[in-house]
Amino acid sequence: MSFVADLRTLLQGRDFQRLYGTRLASQFSDGLFQAAVGGYAFFSPERQATAVAIAAGLAVLLLPYSFLGPFVGVFIDRWSRRQILVISPLLRGTLLLILAALVLSHAPDWLFYGTALAVLGVNRFFLAALGASLPHVVPPHRLMAANAITPTSGTVATFLGAVAGFLLRFVAGPDAAGTAALLALSGLTYGASAAIARTMERSLLGPAYDPALPQAREALRNVLRGLADGARHVARRRGAAGALGAMASHRLLYGILIAETYILYRYHFTDDADAALGGIAVVVATSGAGYFLAVVVTPWATRRFPIETWIPLTLAACGVLAFGLCVTFHEWGFAAAGFALGLGGQSVKICTDTVVQRDVEDAYLGRVFSIYDMLFNGMTVAGAAIAAALLPADGRSVTTLAVASAGYLLGAAAYRLLVPRADRPPVLATEAVLPQRQPPS
Repeated sequence: MSFVADLRTLLQGRDFQRLYGTRLASQFSDGLFQAAVGGYAFFSPERQATAVAIAAGLAVLLLPYSFLGPFVGVFIDRWSRRQILVISPLLRGTLLLILAALVLSHAPDWLFYGTALAVLGVNRFFLAALGASLPHVVPPHRLMAANAITPTSGTVATFLGAVAGFLLRFVAGPDAAGTAALLALSGLTYGASAAIARTMERSLLGPAYDPALPQAREALRNVLRGLADGARHVARRRGAAGALGAMASHRLLYGILIAETYILYRYHFTDDADAALGGIAVVVATSGAGYFLAVVVTPWATRRFPIETWIPLTLAACGVLAFGLCVTFHEWGFAAAGFALGLGGQSVKICTDTVVQRDVEDAYLGRVFSIYDMLFNGMTVAGAAIAAALLPADGRSVTTLAVASAGYLLGAAAYRLLVPRADRPPVLATEAVLPQRQPPS
């Protein structure tokens, strides 16, 4: 069945309608929030968007999802999920109103970022509760379709919210008052999500009472032990360890280049904040085109080469192209590099997904993908932090480009040394059996 036909069938269920509406309202507001925070932190004419600020902004946007992820399930399995879906948006809305007041009062950066971090930390519980609630509103034979449709719809809603936030920024203005208005609007939209969730019966979404469930403190300790077990399991499998290392290397170096690109557009290519935001939008668009093309190119390539050959080739190509396209410091070069790194990075990720799913025992997949998630986002933030130590005020640094390019080449060489050339025939990188826990997107 098609996406539209599946959605039409699912929407015949009244409880699914309510859960789906809760997700869409919340994730649309997520987009508004991200546009407000990103615009204020990086492109506000009132602020100096340094590389340190960019690293802090990436930490706020990425780390809660990575490091809270393995632990939220402990509470999702113990608290009323319907109440989480009601209370979380109200709490986030309140925090956003506080954040708007902080912006208007020109509060210190640490207070701004700390409050934004709290908003996203609460959101991690909300999204986990949505996922755990789905089987309670969808019949088992429709669950696979629902699991495909709802995250996709939520991502589209977030994108639309970000676009709306970008457009509203031009109406409300790029100054502190405009950002505060956008944050307040996002907070009110979260309230709409809570109102929809409140229409569901309190016990509808579980969890069912289980007297054998361990205490929360013991369960948290089990999570830590599980992550350690997953790390040891991967360390004994050179193919999976090498693939995770390749993915982590790319994200580290990608974080360096993201920070340099933001600073260049903000201070080197133009001194107008709105023009800088438009330039970054072009780079994001070319990166997205590269991500999309990787879905086509990677299966074609891995029919012809083993994954163990394609991963180092891709990393080396990223290193050469990143330096060659960007070293002249022309805007077109960074747009082209965005495409190349989007294509190469997503290709490495597809291969990593496949190797982990192929080589890791099923009993360890959930724990290994928790580690994967931490590396995926955490290394991006680490890369931005390295860039903060290397970049000059206007972002123009051949040294930083050279470090990132050399890092890709070293990553390719290290992968080749760790992972021997495969004797197995080439495989289609997107044909692995999907685990219960999906890799990060």
